[in-house]
Amino acid sequence: MSTLTVPLLLSSPIDDARHLHRAFKGFRSDKSAVINILAHRDAAQRALIQCEYRALYAEDLPKRLSSELSGNLETALLLWMHDPPGRDAMIVRQAIRKDSLNLETATEVICSRTPSQIQEFKYHYYAKYGVHLEHDIELRASGDHKKVRLCFLVHAKALIDNKVHLGVVEFLCSNLGFWFFYAV
Repeated sequence: MSTLTVPLLLSSPIDDARHLHRAFKGFRSDKSAVINILAHRDAAQRALIQCEYRALYAEDLPKRLSSELSGNLETALLLWMHDPPGRDAMIVRQAIRKDSLNLETATEVICSRTPSQIQEFKYHYYAKYGVHLEHDIELRASGDHKKVRLCFLVHAKALIDNKVHLGVVEFLCSNLGFWFFYAV
């Protein structure tokens, strides 16, 4: 695995948008230029580049990326264009779709986030798809995967409120068939 570093002197978002537009010109896009620009920016900088690109060319940058790129590179760059909670919401939604059910991916995202990150990506999930994450999990998952995810989401909500209702969490987890341990 390689490490990317952010250069000390970054070009402005306007310049980056222009360089990206130039990289898309011609018969084939200049993939290395696209990667060079987007890989050396953080999420906030990529958001500014998207705004500038839309303002300059009246075109959505993610749509342009998907028309110019393909395969794993397209997938990676399109996921990069979102902020982390939005990206988590997209990954979980895609993982629990009926046609491509991938419960391991959904479990990994949910179980590897802090309670505050879970609350934030649940908000993004609802805002983007108009349905609560718990509802989609209830509909599309089954068995132990469903139990683990729902218990974890309920526990995360209890922790984020700073009002840990241990009795409620313990009751919900026990009804789902899990033992609940709380370490002080």
